[in-house]
Amino acid sequence: MNLSHLLQQRERLLREARLANLAFAFSRLSDYAGRIERAGLRGPVTLQESDPEAERFWPVLMAHRGPQSVIDEHFLDEDVDELDEILLFLEDEGFEVDFTFELEDLPHRYLPALRRELERAGVALPAATPSPEDSNRETA
Repeated sequence: MNLSHLLQQRERLLREARLANLAFAFSRLSDYAGRIERAGLRGPVTLQESDPEAERFWPVLMAHRGPQSVIDEHFLDEDVDELDEILLFLEDEGFEVDFTFELEDLPHRYLPALRRELERAGVALPAATPSPEDSNRETA
């Protein structure tokens, strides 16, 4: 591969890399959504960035209500680090920031927009599963 060929392909490669990152975010956030739902995890949490000066060398997902051990049981350090990277990418934050959110709202905040963008780009995705609220409305 020569330099001029690579430069000619640059825009396409950047677009494909972005789509690959969106697909990864969609896949992993879908996995986390299932984990959150199956475990019945709810309530406010803060995803705190690593801060070596505070002797926190990796991101931490902190519960505001309820026992921290429940969060730790369902999210390994690697999961929290990955979630941090995904949210930084999706929020287009070029700097380190803390995220505070309701745990049960995480999938609803990101997955619909990710699905729309990927489908617009022609990416085939698994069928969306209706939320329990949607299922209840159909049978009522």
